[in-house]
Amino acid sequence: MSDYKIVIPARYASSRLPGKPLIELAGKTMIQHVYERAVETGIQDIVIATDNERIQREAESFGAEVVMTSPDHENGTERIAEVAKIKGWGDDVVIVNLQGDEPLIPQELIEKTAASLINYPDAGMSSVCTPLSGNHDAFDPNVVKVVLDKDQFAMYFSRASIPWDRDGYKNGTDEMTAKMPVYRHIGMYGYRVSFLRQYQNMEVCALETTEALEQLRALWYGVKIHMSIIDEPPGHGIDTPEDVERVEQLLLQQQ
Repeated sequence: MSDYKIVIPARYASSRLPGKPLIELAGKTMIQHVYERAVETGIQDIVIATDNERIQREAESFGAEVVMTSPDHENGTERIAEVAKIKGWGDDVVIVNLQGDEPLIPQELIEKTAASLINYPDAGMSSVCTPLSGNHDAFDPNVVKVVLDKDQFAMYFSRASIPWDRDGYKNGTDEMTAKMPVYRHIGMYGYRVSFLRQYQNMEVCALETTEALEQLRALWYGVKIHMSIIDEPPGHGIDTPEDVERVEQLLLQQQ
């Protein structure tokens, strides 16, 4: 595969788990586990982007490159845009946003996210989805769905059940449609640097605020998002204290 960059945004502040990147899991901090997942790809340009000196010191202790960024960013996309500017990366450079709370992320998922942008030059963003098999998830607003076109570009993301089977659901929604796959969106993103430059000038749109889905801003402004389809969702991320214990046990099993 052609070369690409990996940026790991890592904030210290977190409403549910302050200091999350520095939580210890199976003898290493979470940020080190995530960094090691990135290293497994063989990619040379791996950057940890943070606004916190404690995270900076920890990352440098295991040999990672760190770029210090503004504390005022609203999300990881803005933080990565600043990294691209600081590093002077050109418009065609492909960046994978590897979340700093995904210590179990499979190498394949990182590579697929990059491949979407490398193989589809008209895409500004890339992401991942997986077919749903559970009826409950198809109608759960906490599960984000995506509809794809024939080339696997995203047509729309929603918390609602899409596509809506007019005839199949007219008598109720006990079972999701069998006419076509229902895809769950997985929040793994890749960006072309040219998109990141545009993003900084894109105002928040009504669709984004209505559905509370940041990726709708890109579609609103006509940016194409190419989706990779994977058979299984990735391993657990960490958002709660319960997640910490669960993920640590999984990491210990891998040792």
